[in-house]
Amino acid sequence: MRHAFPFSAIVGQEAMKRAMILTAIDPSIGGVLVFGDRGTGKSTAVRALAALLPPITVVKGCPIQSANAADVPDWTGLETDTTVEVPTPVVDLPLGVSQDRVTGALDIERALTRGEKAFEPGLLAQANRGYLYIDEVNLLEDHIVDLLLDVAQSGENVVERDGLSIRHAAKFVLVGSGNPEEGDLRPQLLDRFGLSVEVASPNNLADRVEVIKRRDAFDRDPAGFVGSWSATDAEIRSRIIGARDRIRTLEAGDSVLEDCAKLCLALGSDGLRGELTLLRAARALAAFEEADEVTTFHVSDVAPLALSHRLRRDPLDDAGSATRVARVLADVFA
Repeated sequence: MRHAFPFSAIVGQEAMKRAMILTAIDPSIGGVLVFGDRGTGKSTAVRALAALLPPITVVKGCPIQSANAADVPDWTGLETDTTVEVPTPVVDLPLGVSQDRVTGALDIERALTRGEKAFEPGLLAQANRGYLYIDEVNLLEDHIVDLLLDVAQSGENVVERDGLSIRHAAKFVLVGSGNPEEGDLRPQLLDRFGLSVEVASPNNLADRVEVIKRRDAFDRDPAGFVGSWSATDAEIRSRIIGARDRIRTLEAGDSVLEDCAKLCLALGSDGLRGELTLLRAARALAAFEEADEVTTFHVSDVAPLALSHRLRRDPLDDAGSATRVARVLADVFA
C-alpha cells in the first residue's frame, strides 16, 4: 500500500495549508494556485490533503464517481445502486496532454473489435468530486487552458465529436503550481483560481533540518511515520467535517459584505469575483475556527489569499502583490 505524506507533518507553509483546507471546506471557493520554488512541498500538500479527507461514497463501477444511481449517466450502461467508499480522487494533468485524454473520446478498441460506439472517459471524469492537479500550470497549452475554463465555469464536460454526444458532471477543485520564472499565467485562467499562495524554501536552519528529518523518516518507514501523525491528521479531518456542516448556517452581516467590497475597490480588482471569493473564504475560515459569525478579522485573514493574484499591474509600484494587499488592509481597516 502506498502512503501519502501526512498533511500535518508538512513543515511551515502555513498559508498554503490554510488555502487548501479552506477549499476542502467549500470547493466553490474555486481552487488554489501555488507559485514558488521547486521542492517546496506543493504536490506533496495536495496528495496529503486528499489522503486526509474522509472517503467519498460512489456508485460501484461508475467512471465519474456518482454519489447515487440517479446521477449515473446513461452512457455508462451501469445498472446498479450498490455504493462503496473510495478515497478522494487526485488526478494529475500532465503537460502536453491531448484534448481527447482530458475530455474523453471514442473507445477505439470497442469500435474496432465489437463495432460499438462507446465513450472512453478522460481525466475530467476521473477528477469529478476530487482534485485536478496541474504542475507547471503556466506552461499549459492554450487550447487545454480554454477547455478547462469552460468546464470550471459550467461544472460539466461536454463532448460532441466522432459521432458522440456526451455530457457528464466534472466538478473538481483545481490546484495549480508553477515557477513564476518560467512564465506568467494567462489572466483568464489566473482569475479562475479562488486563492493564490506564494511559497519559498525555508530560510531558517532549524526548519530545513526538520524538513530533512521528517522526509527521511517517512522514506525509511512510511507506515510508521504516517501512524505517528495519524492523531494530528484526524483532528484536522474532524475540524474540516465539522466546518462543512457549520458553514451552511453561518451568517455574514452587511458590515462584512461592505468590508469585502471596500477592499476590492481599494485594490482596483476587476469584476465581482474577488468579493465573492473573499466572502466564501472568510466564511470557510470562520467555520473552521468554530466562530459564531463571519467577522472583519476573518476577511482580513484570507484577503491576501483571495486577492493577491487579482491586482492590476502597476509599473510604478515594485512591491510584491502580498505587500500591496497588506498595505491596503492597513488603510481600510485602520
